[in-house]
This record gives sequence, C-alpha cells and structure tokens, in this order.
Amino acid sequence: MPHSLNLSAKAPKAELRPHKITQLGRERTDNYHWMKDPDWQKVMSAPETLKSEIRDYLEAENSYHAAVTAPLAPLSGDIFEEMKGRMEPEEESVPAPDDKYAYYHRYRKGDQHGLYGRKAFDAETRQTTGAEILMLDADAVAAEVEGDFFDLGAVEHSRDHKWLAYTVDRNGSETYEVFLREIDGGAAKTTGITTCAGGVQWAADSKTLFWVERDENQRPYAVFAKDVHDAKSEPRLIYKETDPGFFVSVSESESGRYLEISAHNHITSEVHRLRADAPEGELALVSAREESREYSLHETGDDLYILTNTAGATDFQIMKTKDATPEASTWEPFIPHTSGSLILGAETYAHHLVWLVRENALPIIRIMDLRSGEQHEIAFDEDAYGLGLVGGYEFDTPWLRFTYSSPTTPRQIFDYHMDTREKVLLKTQSVPSGHTPSDYKCERLTITARDGESVPVTILYRADTPPTPNSPLLLYGYGSYGITIPAGFRTSILSLVDRGFVYAIAHIRGSMAKGYQWYLDGKLAKKQNTFNDFVDVGRGLCDMNYTSRGKIVAHGGSAGGLLVGAAVNQDPSLFGGVIGAVPFVDVLNTMSDAELPLTPPEWPEWGNPLESAEDYDRLAAYSPYDNIVDADYPPMLITGGLTDPRVTYWEPTKWAARLRDHQKGKAPILLKMNMDAGHAGVSGRYDSLKEAAHEYAFAVSVVG
Repeated sequence: MPHSLNLSAKAPKAELRPHKITQLGRERTDNYHWMKDPDWQKVMSAPETLKSEIRDYLEAENSYHAAVTAPLAPLSGDIFEEMKGRMEPEEESVPAPDDKYAYYHRYRKGDQHGLYGRKAFDAETRQTTGAEILMLDADAVAAEVEGDFFDLGAVEHSRDHKWLAYTVDRNGSETYEVFLREIDGGAAKTTGITTCAGGVQWAADSKTLFWVERDENQRPYAVFAKDVHDAKSEPRLIYKETDPGFFVSVSESESGRYLEISAHNHITSEVHRLRADAPEGELALVSAREESREYSLHETGDDLYILTNTAGATDFQIMKTKDATPEASTWEPFIPHTSGSLILGAETYAHHLVWLVRENALPIIRIMDLRSGEQHEIAFDEDAYGLGLVGGYEFDTPWLRFTYSSPTTPRQIFDYHMDTREKVLLKTQSVPSGHTPSDYKCERLTITARDGESVPVTILYRADTPPTPNSPLLLYGYGSYGITIPAGFRTSILSLVDRGFVYAIAHIRGSMAKGYQWYLDGKLAKKQNTFNDFVDVGRGLCDMNYTSRGKIVAHGGSAGGLLVGAAVNQDPSLFGGVIGAVPFVDVLNTMSDAELPLTPPEWPEWGNPLESAEDYDRLAAYSPYDNIVDADYPPMLITGGLTDPRVTYWEPTKWAARLRDHQKGKAPILLKMNMDAGHAGVSGRYDSLKEAAHEYAFAVSVVG
C-alpha cells in the first residue's frame, strides 16, 4: 500500500499488576489498575504531578504511535491542507443583533481562535453600520498563556454593552478563570474567579456576574455571584446542589426577565428562577424534581410555556400556565404529545412560540402566532438534512434565525419573518477550494436489525464513484444520551469521500433519531441494542454491496468509543480498522467509582453497579475493556487526553494495553495520548484539523 503503517516498531509492554475487586458478591481482576494516578484530581489541574512511572509509560506509547504512523505524515499533511483549503481563512459569523449593536466572531487569516467584535446596528434596515469595535483578540490572549493549550469558554457582554466577561482554560481540564474587560478600551482585569465551569451570566445591573463552580471532583455543583466591579466583593452562594448525581447550570430566559438555575441529570430536571433586575433577591423554585420528569421554561408576557415529558409524554409536549404561578399543578396541555413527533426544543418571542420537532428522522420547525393561534412550519425536500434554531439576543421581534445543511449542501443561515414568512439567506458556508453539490450523492437507507427493527442510515459518496463491494467505508456512530448525529454538511469528511470512501452514519438506538422511545430502547437494560444495531448496519451495508467485510473503519468518540469498542469485540473481522477517540471503554470500573466527575450523574444512563447486581452484570457483559477476546483484531487508533475530566486518561490507556494482550494477529494497537489537552483534544481551529487529518490518514492506510 502507498500509505502503509510501519509494522517493524515494537509496542511497549505494560506491566501486569493484578488488582482484585470484590463488589456485590462478584470478583474481578484489573491488571492495569495501577495506571490510574491515586492523586488524579491534582493531575487534572497540574498535569506535571502525574506519577513518573505512568508518565514514562504514556510517553512510550506516544513514541510507538509516532513510529508506526510516521509513513503517514505526507498523506496526513495532504489531508490537512485539503481540510484547511475548505475553510474560509477570514471567516466571520453572522452578526447577532442586541439593541443598538450586533455582535460577531471572526477570524483573520492564520488565526486559531479569532477575535470578537461588534458594530452599530440599524433595527429598521437590520444592517450593521460604522466601524468595528474590537472587544477581544483571542489569539493575543492565547499568546500570553504558558503551555500548549488554550480554550476560550465563554465571551459574554453586559446588558449595558460596556463590559465583556470571558473565561480561559489553560490545560484542558475544563476549569476556567474569569476575566473582565471594558469594551471601549482598557486592559483585562482578574475577577478572582478561578474554578468556573466555563459559562457566565450577567444580571441586568451589568455588575453582578453569576457563574457555576466545580467541586473537588470536577463536578459543576453550585452557582455563585459577585459584583465584579468591586474588588472587595466576595462570592455569594446562590444555589448549592447536594446530590452528586445532579449538575447545575445558569442561564437567562428568552425575555431576559429571569436568571434560571437548572439542576439536572440525564432524565430529571429542576429549575429555580431569580429576577434578573434583582440579583440579590430570593431564588424561587418552579417545580420540585420528580424522577424521570424533565422540563424547561419559555415565558412571554404573562404566560409561561413548559416543554416537558410529564404525564407520559414520551416524545414531549408543550404545556402552558401563568408566569406568576409556575408550579406543575397549574400546567395545562397546549401543544399535545404526539407519538413519533419528538419535540427537540422550543423558543418564545414576544408574539410567537417556536418548536423544533423530528419526524421520520428529519427535523421540522413549527411556528405559532400567539395572538391568533395560527400555525405553520418550515421544512425542506432533501432526503437527509439538518436544521437548527439559532438563539439570539432579540425577544420582541418577528425574526427567527435558523440553519440548514445536508451532507451535500453547505451550511446556510436564514432569517425568517414569522408573520410574512419571508426567508432571507444571510450566509452560505464558503468552500474556498471549491465544492459542487452534484459531485456527491446522499442517500437515506434503512437496515433491518437482528430483532426486526429498522435502523436509519445516512450515506454519502461521490456521484462518479458509486459504491461496490470493494469500496472502503467509514461507519460513524454514537448512540448514547439521546444524542442524534445530524445529517449535516461536513467539509472534513470530503477528504475521505474524494478518495473513494463511502461515509455512513448509523442512526442507532440510544439516539433519538426516531423519537424519544428510540433513546429508551438503547439505554440501561436495552443498551445492547445500540451495539447490535451498529454491527447489523455494518453487515447490512456489506449485504447491499456498499462495501464488504474488512473494508469498514468504525469511528466513534467518547460514548461513541464505547460503541466501536463493543462492536469490534462482537465481530472483529467485520472491521478493517477502528478509530476510538477519547473512548469511554472502562465502563464497569468507571461506573463503580463514585468520585469520578461524571459517574453519579450518569447512573441513570448506564446503571449503578455499586448498588444493583442486575446493573453490574449488564455492564460486565458489554464493557469493552472487560470483554476483550482472543482474536485477530484490526488495526486500532485510540486517542486520549491527560487532563480529560470526562473520559479519564487511564481508560484508553488500559484498553490499548489489554487489547495487545489478546491480539492474535499482527495489526497494531496504537495509543496517542495528548499530554497537553483534555476531552476536546487540542485547541485552535487549525490544530484540531491536524488531529482529524491524522485519523483519516490512518483510515486510508488500513482500508483505502
């Protein structure tokens, strides 16, 4: 092969140190438990404190990975340049109007992080006017940070348009420091807030800032506020969550009248409200949490609309009450529950209610005029496409902003007049190196799973290179938390498609591609459906001659890494390669460690093996790390981040080591550990492309 791997390099051999674990009358042995640093919490914020023997092993893995993939450097470079060539070097977001200004983010040529600016805004013409006011040069801020990692978490202007608050993560641990800058000039000022979870929210007085703090286990657990203009102001606790299974967040309501604090896990939510113009006022509980009930608030005028799954509304309904009496006992049906029509989200405006639904695996935007009750919808005609609501700052407006794209159609941003139904195209994603939609073919297939269920699949390939049994195919999936991979436009994947690859997205159970029940049918006791669907889609694509066994590269990240790990254990010879990015694969051990950041909040998703023998046995039956078999495994590229608080570094490390213990073939098991980043990988729009280019070069090398 022209881009073959270097198979002469010798893989590191991890020392076996049996660690016996007894749990609920069951016993297991973990030979690589030692790879977890006992002081892992400190490592998240100070990676230099990692135990030397663990660091030495990770460096050995990185050296092995570098040696094996060295021949791919030219191909990886070519793919990177192709990806870069499809990006606008001086891209600018569509300005978002807010009163007399419109705010935007733009890149200069060569920028990794870009800059944030605003211009004067004419509400009559809906056009920006005058010169740019530069608020924040993120690349300049990044240059002042020591080390290789920089992430800008939030950039929020105050209500009076005078101040900018922004947050900075220096190591990938998702712990941010908050800074303040006067928009019309002046140097950045520290606020004393150093353990923010990322986002911030201004009160109406433009001096009180709210933020979420992380606890010692990296969980967002409490909301604080302080006057950031008063150096003597001390943080004031607004809300503290005592259940480690719930995370908290703070946001602003659509009208701006309220600050909302949400406590939530994957199946239950609870909202508290505070008047935005009275930040020192009393926090009010809307409706106390009830297990498995979710709700969100959308108020306009005297009325309050509630998006909720209460009363058996599996695919959600919208209820209504008076804003003055928000408790659940007063909620009345407004947009009734319709099975198979999943309400994904809702927004209110001064005179309109908007909700996004998914029917037959395709999104639709529905709009109601609250003055007349008249409804209409926005839909498109392609076989597969993605729609998204773009929330803005405006409330008393007839204009709705949304995005549209498909696997062949670049992303478009529209303003839509909800009264006149005028649709204004504001921007079409530019592909500087060129893109002709007719060069590509998109299909929506259904493949029958082993239990008879129909699984949707989105397919993309070059029109002049129709699939054959010899076609290499990248099969992508996720299948957890109800997250649905949209059938949108991705310029990066074109580098594979242009090389003859078929790109397939498997919309498996565990997502909400076919409604909320589709999610329920892929979690807890039904989780095995997720993995079976993925394998059955791969086999079905072979049966339909889109590819053949051994020509498929399975690709998934995070919980998608769990997916590909379980799938390759089930049918190793189906795949010609596996890419597991920051993979959640040590499921039984992670869900048994209540100190880890995400474990208690994720028990409703996976089960609690500390208390339930049934949950323990189920996790033990599919956990990729625990179910590795003696087999001829395909080449595998596994990535991780040392400061990742979501999928801790030892999960992919242990997985790679144990896979090698059971590998009966000669294919390499590669681990690439990023020693300077976390879950999202390296920061910066170009550096992150290099990581994607490397993964795609690996895919080409093993099946292309």
